Amino acid sequence: MHGGAFRRNRALVVFLVAATLMLLGPLGILAGPFMTGALVQVSGPSPFASCTADDVAGQIARDPTGQRKVSLNTEVEPWVDVNPTNPKNIVAFWQQDRWSDGGSRGLVAGVSRDGGASWTSVVIPGISHCSGGRFPRATDPWLSFAPDGTLHQLSLALDIDPPANRPGGFGRNALLVSRSSNGGLTWTAPITIIEDENPRFLNDKQSITADPTDPHLVYAVWDRLKSSTGNIINPERVPGDLSFKGAAMFSRTTDGGATWEPARVLYDPGAISQTIGNQLLVLPNATLVAFFDEILGVRNSAGPGPFNLSLKRSFDKGVTWLPAGPPIRTNKLLPLGTVTPDDNRAIRDGGLLFDVAVDPATGNLYAVWQDSRFSGFRFDEVAFSMSTDGGLTWSTPIKVNLTPTGLTNPLRRQAFLPSVAVTDDGTVVVTYYDFRNDGNSGELADYFAVHCHAACASRSSWGNEVRLTDTSFDILKAPVARGLFLGDYVGLATSGQDALAVFTQPHGTDGSSVFFRRAGP
Repeated sequence: MHGGAFRRNRALVVFLVAATLMLLGPLGILAGPFMTGALVQVSGPSPFASCTADDVAGQIARDPTGQRKVSLNTEVEPWVDVNPTNPKNIVAFWQQDRWSDGGSRGLVAGVSRDGGASWTSVVIPGISHCSGGRFPRATDPWLSFAPDGTLHQLSLALDIDPPANRPGGFGRNALLVSRSSNGGLTWTAPITIIEDENPRFLNDKQSITADPTDPHLVYAVWDRLKSSTGNIINPERVPGDLSFKGAAMFSRTTDGGATWEPARVLYDPGAISQTIGNQLLVLPNATLVAFFDEILGVRNSAGPGPFNLSLKRSFDKGVTWLPAGPPIRTNKLLPLGTVTPDDNRAIRDGGLLFDVAVDPATGNLYAVWQDSRFSGFRFDEVAFSMSTDGGLTWSTPIKVNLTPTGLTNPLRRQAFLPSVAVTDDGTVVVTYYDFRNDGNSGELADYFAVHCHAACASRSSWGNEVRLTDTSFDILKAPVARGLFLGDYVGLATSGQDALAVFTQPHGTDGSSVFFRRAGP
């Protein structure tokens, strides 16, 4: 079209484009673009800088390998939630000062009362030695707001060293829960849900979910690893020990967190098998859906790989769980794990984990995870699947990350650590890291968000990617914990039609700091 013709028909073109978008939007063709707010640093200097209660030097000296170290002033593995009674009250929760062989010196919350423009750091009391607790370390921070605005947190507190008279295995460990009635600024003394001193047992990868239909009900799920010898250096692998198992566990409070029921088994996959990454969602009809990666070990024969995104459901607030036997197995998880594109250094990326979300209006369920099937099993990208019938059936996994495919180095196409959330208008948002901007200096990564408004089971419905980092960061500067480590998960919540991303990246002299960014229409 010549310039004059284009100018004469500009109004018609604009009208046709607008009309097309109006018609196609409800059918699931790309939703409108997201805009991003300012990138805000959430974490600050370590509040444990002057702490001596956890005897850092002594812990290092007790390591027979001589490899143990703590990365001071690093923050990793953030979670986030929004107060349903006050959307300006956002709370993030992270590990502070990560250890190379497990856990951190303590857990810290970042509290915002102005929608994420500014943040106040609050040490969660009574968890680790540095916060007045009984254990030297803490890990796996998770929190959830109840519908009345009460905030509940669940933490794993642990001693990384086993008892002196029982070498090998795990140190004592406990799951500790507490609550805040003022949006995260102050907290009650923690309550112990479960504690183990026997080095054969480790409680791991817990999460907490406040029931959005009832402020009195809050649920906790996790895995409890058991080994005859306890010699498990990496609890995410499947050992050859025939007595090894890792049941999915469950506890709940029915009085808003004042007391908790005794821990009990939700599902036991049997010998040489375990669950990990347990999460629980509540459907609009109050049905509970408990998800886990079911690792079936040598007993698995149904397709490639032993990893299964599985679930059980409860129609009586967690008293009983169905199916009564094996769980509903929704999808195979086929991760390879992530490495840096140039040096092939291992990244600890949570490849055996996943994230899930529920639409509070429709009850649609969404899941994302790292998966290598789209690349011909060469590297991981982000898989997405959804259910419209309460978890009974699931769509065929599709790739949703929009990392460019024409990159010279194929490992720059890796996408990892995905999260998923749903806005009030039903828009599904997925975030992830990738290496598209990596060059010849360092190993450069960025953080992105992509979204879909409808028909999300179709890859063509996903688009309008936005970059959440301002500049690329060198992941080689991240703390090391069995690989370069930003966390086994990162936080993503929603408020109205906006997505609220809380993520980590190396910053200045810190190996990792927590950042916040809002994205929405």
